[in-house]
Amino acid sequence: MSEHTLLSAEHIDKRFGGVQALSEVSFSIRDGEIYGLIGPNGAGKTSLFNVLTGIYIPDGGSFTFDGAPLNRLKPNEVAERGIARTFQNIRLFQNLSALENVMIGRHVRTHAGVFGAIFRDRTTLAEEAAITSRAYQLLDYVGIATRANDLAKHLAYGDQRRLEIARALATDPKLLALDEPAAGMNATETRALKGLLEDIRRDGTTILLIEHDMKLVMSVCDRVLVLDYGRKIAEGTAAAVQKDPKVIAAYLGGEVSLHVKAAG
Repeated sequence: MSEHTLLSAEHIDKRFGGVQALSEVSFSIRDGEIYGLIGPNGAGKTSLFNVLTGIYIPDGGSFTFDGAPLNRLKPNEVAERGIARTFQNIRLFQNLSALENVMIGRHVRTHAGVFGAIFRDRTTLAEEAAITSRAYQLLDYVGIATRANDLAKHLAYGDQRRLEIARALATDPKLLALDEPAAGMNATETRALKGLLEDIRRDGTTILLIEHDMKLVMSVCDRVLVLDYGRKIAEGTAAAVQKDPKVIAAYLGGEVSLHVKAAG
């Protein structure tokens, strides 16, 4: 893991009417790490994701990504800068094939314009062939290459989650932001997901992970940020965070157990 800071957030605020969803949230993510974001339901985790990826405009604070300001960019501009994300609720094109879903993700890195689309020149055809080839590679990478021609709606739930990750990877991100990728997965699927996350990091992509599965978080994340009621209450290694009294208090009465073995 590098000491280079890939993403820096300073004093992020977000309000919805009278509700303060995020308040003075600051953190940084280093190049090459898996950085976890946890907290009880309603803590502001997805709101922070939505601000980071251009879906919401923050009411205060700023982001810097790879040395450049990230404020007030549209979601497609954020993707072009190198941040890709998945969603808590699966958002696939259900009536398109798995291959076509990934190809759509790849188009953020293509150059063919209207002329090429109409006249099908040699450059456009070569680029489309490269998009198809890369989409097949990514489906193989996440383990669902045999389902390439199946409609997304016909895939098993765990495979749909993997397809979302493949589509996000098609944008060639520097930072992959995953919103509860293990939600709804069984134990076998979650173990496979852990291996995939480790592969993605090993191959050079930094990961920001929202997840309720504490066993997964504590075993795969280098550092963890904890939110509660929109405020940062802890940040540090998985081992340190799970022993923090403020974190334990935030989860009291919930269904999540923090007392799991962290990665050594």
